[in-house]
Amino acid sequence: MVEKRHEALQLTDEMVRDMYETMLLARRIDERMWLLNRAGKIPFVISCQGQEAAQVGAAFALNRDEDYVLPYYRDMGVVLAFGMTAKDLMLSGFAKAEDPNSGGRQMPGHFGQKKNRIVTGSSPVTTQVPHAVGIALAARLEQKNIVALTTFGEGSSNQGDFHEGANFASVHKLPVIFMCENNKYAISVPIEKQLACKNVSDRAIGYGMHGVTVDGNDPLAVYEAVKAAAERGRKGEGPTLVETVSYRLTPHSSDDDDRAYRTREEVDAAKEKDAIHTFARYLLESGTATEAQLKEMDERIAKLVNEATEYAENAAYAAVDTLHAHVYDEEAK
Repeated sequence: MVEKRHEALQLTDEMVRDMYETMLLARRIDERMWLLNRAGKIPFVISCQGQEAAQVGAAFALNRDEDYVLPYYRDMGVVLAFGMTAKDLMLSGFAKAEDPNSGGRQMPGHFGQKKNRIVTGSSPVTTQVPHAVGIALAARLEQKNIVALTTFGEGSSNQGDFHEGANFASVHKLPVIFMCENNKYAISVPIEKQLACKNVSDRAIGYGMHGVTVDGNDPLAVYEAVKAAAERGRKGEGPTLVETVSYRLTPHSSDDDDRAYRTREEVDAAKEKDAIHTFARYLLESGTATEAQLKEMDERIAKLVNEATEYAENAAYAAVDTLHAHVYDEEAK
């Protein structure tokens, strides 16, 4: 039997089963959205497939009752772990009035839900990074012991927003976790054409912060790194740059044809490391879950996704008279 690595991290069997279930839910919702897109029912998909382990491992390492997350557009695993539901995400995909992110006004993947401290992002990439730094600064001024986690792709680590945010957070030793989800491609540009350094985390030393690179296909490794980063932040030791290395299993978005810039052999090789399969194998081989438990989990998730799809497809669109809501100044009613 395989050693239960999660016990050394003080995670119970139930906790790691919950981690896997959240990963699997993200995958199944994403897969359904691709089918809906190809059927002409929803306009756009930007996928989490291949990155669920990093997303869920990081989210589980935080205080999900108090900490803040500022996700980027692939972070379905993060927002599900922080309290969004399959129905919430489907309503967003269908752009319906009940969409909690924006009432159907924003592109899918622009997550935002005030009650769960999920701070909305915007289409220009990396703007969430300085926003996370601002939240951490506000927490410091208000003497709140919270951490802000912000995520971004390796392509975004080349943007000015990342560098300005990292510098400010480091100078002021703010409780921010910068998590780079390195999936090897910034749309069509491979990592070797983006960075001269070996790892994104190598940039941490330039700002005087701790940096670490971990296997993004291993949720337990990500959990451990983010947990340590959160503890460092709460102690006043400043921010951390965590790089999770995985692989984007789908095209960049539903509008992209990735055959133009990478081979099918490369993608197929990456699928062998897919955490949906490797973490399930860990649960079975360590005796943390049984085949029956995983089968029941899959069936439960399938039912949940079906119900969410049906509900969202039949939900109402926003009324025409709300067209200008949240766009122009409105009188209080």
